[in-house]
Amino acid sequence: MNITFIGGGNMATALIGGLLKGKFYAAEELSVVEISEEACARLRSQLAVRATTDLAQGVAGSGVIVLAVKPQQLREVCAQLAPVLGTQLIVSIAAGIRALDIARWLKTQNVVRCMPNTPALIQSGVTGLYPLPQVSDAHKAVAEQILNAVGSSVWLKDEVMLDGVTAISGSGPAYVFYFIEAMQQAARELGFNEADAKRLVIDTFLGAAKLADASNDEVSVLRARVTSKNGTTERALLSMEADEVKRHIVTAVHAAAIRSKEMGDELGGAPC
Repeated sequence: MNITFIGGGNMATALIGGLLKGKFYAAEELSVVEISEEACARLRSQLAVRATTDLAQGVAGSGVIVLAVKPQQLREVCAQLAPVLGTQLIVSIAAGIRALDIARWLKTQNVVRCMPNTPALIQSGVTGLYPLPQVSDAHKAVAEQILNAVGSSVWLKDEVMLDGVTAISGSGPAYVFYFIEAMQQAARELGFNEADAKRLVIDTFLGAAKLADASNDEVSVLRARVTSKNGTTERALLSMEADEVKRHIVTAVHAAAIRSKEMGDELGGAPC
């Protein structure tokens, strides 16, 4: 089942790279539609896949179409795609645009909406997926294979939960980077040079995440084990609690979920 990616940006490139690396597909089974010939040339050179500026030519013979354009561009792309669309599975990775809006624009119910995150660029991503009810099990398996090429995935029964996925894992890397920035700043203020500050902080994050993943215990238990009575860790955590850091983080994640819903309302709009 050949795949056409509409849009050849970072996420599409990561997905194609993952499919090729995992040997799920050969390069000749993958196509990309891009707006510039320069971008097409780069994709041909970098990934050895077919790339074209012609939408109809790009989707011809494909069983799956992955919508990998910016949310603001998706409605226009769907208007161009609808006249040449057949019975292909539609997989959308455009943030915020609801599956039913895509289905309405394309006049097909064969839509799976996905929310990956940027660690997919190094095959360490996680994706939330939601299929419209008419999507077959076989097509769901294909969608899962595509997204699992760059990490892991979680199927959702309610599309509303994709706003939560967007807030937790879609935006989540930025929260982690923000915390890393703060810890690196503290390390520099404590006298470490830039390189050592970066190494100490990033390796601490990597190690703690691996430990949490490998352990059967809740992270609260892992945290308690590091927190000795009247020790340094307790002093730091008491400072965070006094500043209500946890509450502010939870509030921020809810704000991201609200914005995801707003984007769906703003960009879904009326039928084409």
